[in-house]
Amino acid sequence: MPHSPQPSPAGSIGRVALEDGSVFTGQAFGATGRGICQTAEIVFNTAMTGYQEAITDPSYAGQILVFTAPLIGNTGVNEEDVESSRVQVSGMVVRELARLHSNYRARMDLSAYLAAAGVLGVTGIDTRALTRRLRVRGVMNAAITDLPREQLTDEALVNAAKSAPDMSGQNLVPMVGCSTKSTWTETLGDWSPAHQPTSRRFRVVALDCGAKRNILRNLADRGCDITVVPHDITGAELRQKFERGEADGLFVSNGPGDPAAVEKTIATLREVVGNARTCIPTFGICLGHQLLSLAVGARTFKLKFGHRGLNQPVLNLLDGRVEITSQNHGFAVDPETLKAVGGQPTHINLNDGTLAGFCMTDRPVFAVQHHPEASPGPHDASYLFDAFVAMMANKNPLTRQDLRAMRTSGSVAAAAGPAGQ
Repeated sequence: MPHSPQPSPAGSIGRVALEDGSVFTGQAFGATGRGICQTAEIVFNTAMTGYQEAITDPSYAGQILVFTAPLIGNTGVNEEDVESSRVQVSGMVVRELARLHSNYRARMDLSAYLAAAGVLGVTGIDTRALTRRLRVRGVMNAAITDLPREQLTDEALVNAAKSAPDMSGQNLVPMVGCSTKSTWTETLGDWSPAHQPTSRRFRVVALDCGAKRNILRNLADRGCDITVVPHDITGAELRQKFERGEADGLFVSNGPGDPAAVEKTIATLREVVGNARTCIPTFGICLGHQLLSLAVGARTFKLKFGHRGLNQPVLNLLDGRVEITSQNHGFAVDPETLKAVGGQPTHINLNDGTLAGFCMTDRPVFAVQHHPEASPGPHDASYLFDAFVAMMANKNPLTRQDLRAMRTSGSVAAAAGPAGQ
């Protein structure tokens, strides 16, 4: 069903075709005139802010991103608000691309930024109709192009979308994770909230499945010395680092694709956290939450249209508080299979009741599905970084008392107790 283009500052006609036969027509921006016809899974994000962080988030690799906010690009693009070294999305769809941008940090406009990255966008599309279709039918594959219909018909574009590989079963982590180890030292800088310093520095090994930079900044901001390692590091290598006293904790990052397909990393984590007696203090976020769940024996499943936005309400089951969170995922953990292997749900998404966090009661392992680094988004869940530091200090499982102490005092030391001194 064709949709008419709207007036736009961009030039050539752009089209987005869904595998269900729908074709949305607007005007192209970004990497126009290059003969691009890109296929990928198409998803939507409900955030009102943070488009630059979103399009550089490695978790969006292999996806065309639709923004439901009606105006995108009004603050331009700067050099600081990036979550990786490049644009990660396969395409970008907006209702209206801002004709002018205005912000004291801006270095270029959004269209020029996408052009430099070789990524195509389409503006002037009824994103409400597109999002409604994705909510009703579920996320699906799509194709985005600025090729004229004389070269690529609507039917051919729909067929391209239909022939694209399904996200289920895809291991996209090798596309975005590092290939060699490195150190990370950058903190939150001027954006840092007040923290009570810990009495010692903790050494964190960050398993890079597509880590967002602001997660690493939050860890460094809390006095952690961070070594970033490839996702395919072996369990034996990780254990040696801890046995030699080179690390105090393991962080498992966010990332793209189907978690069940990241088999080598799951096997590594099973070796590292599978034994309660020798378990390394471990914290996971987003894909890390799913990989840790799979490593202990739970199962994951694909959501109908996922959770992507800054306004996702989550109930913390340990203290009864509701947190507004930033989320970006298309898969979830089956809570019943998690409980069957000794996992304890700690957070629940209040929109649909899916699992948003868990901990192991007999070992120092916990993880959340949402993004406490708040880049972009609210800071309600930032205490989880303090919980990880406390866990490295006392090497005990996460408890309700720990969270209450940190929430009340804002102090890592309060939760860590004597072991953290």
